[in-house]
Amino acid sequence: MAKEKSFEELFQRLEEIVREMESEDLQLEKSLTLFEEGVKLSEQLRGQLSGAEQKISELMDKLGKDK
Repeated sequence: MAKEKSFEELFQRLEEIVREMESEDLQLEKSLTLFEEGVKLSEQLRGQLSGAEQKISELMDKLGKDK
């Protein structure tokens, strides 16, 4: 099983896709492929952010209970 990519790696790839789509005259099929990859990356990034927010919330709750 492949190692899960970091937030930074996923975000960097998403930026590459955006640059490629903005700078090149792509054929429809290539544009759709890149768009699909971008959507999947966005979902992964959103999931990682959600997980980080949950951890922060739990830590803040714990910190509040420790006082």
